[in-house]
Parts: sequence; structure tokens; C-alpha cells
Amino acid sequence: MLLYIAKRLKESLALEKLLEEGGVDYLIEVDKYVGGLIFRSERAGAFFYVTEGDHFRAAELLVRNKYKPHVDEG
Repeated sequence: MLLYIAKRLKESLALEKLLEEGGVDYLIEVDKYVGGLIFRSERAGAFFYVTEGDHFRAAELLVRNKYKPHVDEG
């Protein structure tokens, strides 16, 4: 399940460290997303994925560290 989309390298590296220290197994995939309010454009980001069984624990870890986990809108 998609956990988080990091939009900057510094953010991605910090999140990797947080998940590793929290003992969460994750996968990262570089993919594109659409960003910007006025000038919308396609950008690249680091998409962090965890298993469904780890999603709740990983999302709580993110929230405790002031990250906003991805919410599935489907």
C-alpha cells in the first residue's frame, strides 16, 4: 500500500531513516505525480510502499514525526 510520496531528496532520505529505525519494511519507487496550484506540472517523487499489515503502524510513525501519510481516496 502507498504510504507516502516524498517530493524532495532530503525528505526521502529522512523518511528512509525514520522507517528503518522504526523497524518498518518498505519499498521505494520513483514515479510521477502532478503538483502545483497555479502552474500544475508533472514532477518526480519517491513513492514509499508498505504491506497492508504494516500500513497502520507505519502511518502512526509518520504522524508522530510530523509527516502526513497518503490517504487512499478510492
